[in-house]
Amino acid sequence: MPEAAETIRSLYEALARRDGEAAAACYAPDATFRDAAFRLSGADVGDMWRMLTERGKDLRIDYRLVGDDAAEWTADYTFQGHPVHNVIHSTFEFDDAGRIKRQVDTFDFPTWARQALGWKGRLLGRFTLLQAAVQKGSAASLSRWQRRRADRQSA
Repeated sequence: MPEAAETIRSLYEALARRDGEAAAACYAPDATFRDAAFRLSGADVGDMWRMLTERGKDLRIDYRLVGDDAAEWTADYTFQGHPVHNVIHSTFEFDDAGRIKRQVDTFDFPTWARQALGWKGRLLGRFTLLQAAVQKGSAASLSRWQRRRADRQSA
């Protein structure tokens, strides 16, 4: 599946350049994305990357392919004033055109929480209640970003 590997490379190279549009273009229109912070489908997947690359002024990405349908990557960035080094494993499914149809990212949520959320993450990071709160907050953040983006585009 050479086009799948090329799509994965295109995704991570776009993220490394903080190019959310190019990252979004790697996905099928009906794509799904899941990780500890987001549960997304359709246009929301591309918008997540647009938002994160726009906000992630210090975002640094490193990756390596693991077979035809997986990658291991690191994301280094600042979240709410806290430096984060997140080690992520991604698995992919592709449509007939070689675009990402499904992506599932896994990472050590308690480790991420300790880094990203400071004392709250250190105290609560191993509890599913915190992960649910992060998912709710991420969904709300994306929704606010989408509304502001729509307002900017219509102005």
